[in-house]
Amino acid sequence: MVMSDPIADMLTRIRNGQTAKFEQVDVPSSRIKLEIARILKAEGYIKNFKLVPGGKKEQLRIFLKYDEQNKPAILGLERVSKPGWRVYLSADEIPQVKAGLGILILTTSKGLLTDKQAKKMKVGGEVICQVW
Repeated sequence: MVMSDPIADMLTRIRNGQTAKFEQVDVPSSRIKLEIARILKAEGYIKNFKLVPGGKKEQLRIFLKYDEQNKPAILGLERVSKPGWRVYLSADEIPQVKAGLGILILTTSKGLLTDKQAKKMKVGGEVICQVW
């Protein structure tokens, strides 16, 4: 199967997994997906992640996080830049997501960063997704 946007596929699997109340979801692994998972864990949106060997390609297993009422930690997860429509922002143009309650994930010259990290380092880049 040829996938035109593997990052959007990862985000959709996370959204669908939370809707179905799964404990974990598996996604084909790549370096950028590992970095996105690292940021989601550091920001408290997922419990954990790990690489699982198998078949032709390693899988990235993402352990989803829920609160005491079994509500997902991620309320919204949206792809911003798409293969046909790239969104770039300078450090000065980076907005707050949901009045500071969410994050943007950007790919910059310094690697994948959150909006707060990018502003602090004064670097802009392509907006991958927003999470709240």
